Amino acid sequence: MTTYYRDPDVWITSAGVRMNGMDLGLDDLIQVWHTRGRRSWATIAGRGALGLAILVPILLGALGIAVALLIDASTTTTIALVGGGVLVGLATLPLADVLLEQVDRSYDRGSRTREIWARTPTGKVMLLRTPDSARFGRIYRALQRALEPSLK
Repeated sequence: MTTYYRDPDVWITSAGVRMNGMDLGLDDLIQVWHTRGRRSWATIAGRGALGLAILVPILLGALGIAVALLIDASTTTTIALVGGGVLVGLATLPLADVLLEQVDRSYDRGSRTREIWARTPTGKVMLLRTPDSARFGRIYRALQRALEPSLK
């Protein structure tokens, strides 16, 4: 028996499939397909908030430098404002790295729920629903690989 995919909720082997609390043999799967749900605007808004969290400190630093160069202040004040602007911009770098990692993870997860359905002798059955697009892709590819020998 070959195991194509396994995690705590899903197990796909050359003998059968265990998903959504159901055990099905590969012969029971007459047809398998997938669907995409609606886009999650909360996920997209979260990505926008992360982008703003990166840009705001950089804009504040640039504003500090611009103000320092435009106002007619003493040399000490100008140097302090320029130095403060540069420091704010540089302090953003470690924060930006963490926030960009979060943005990458949100794209890996996706902004839609995905479902795997199957037609069995007893009717249509939803095998899996997940918002994680990377996990969905791994599971669906494993299911396709498991079903390939039975299609030939």
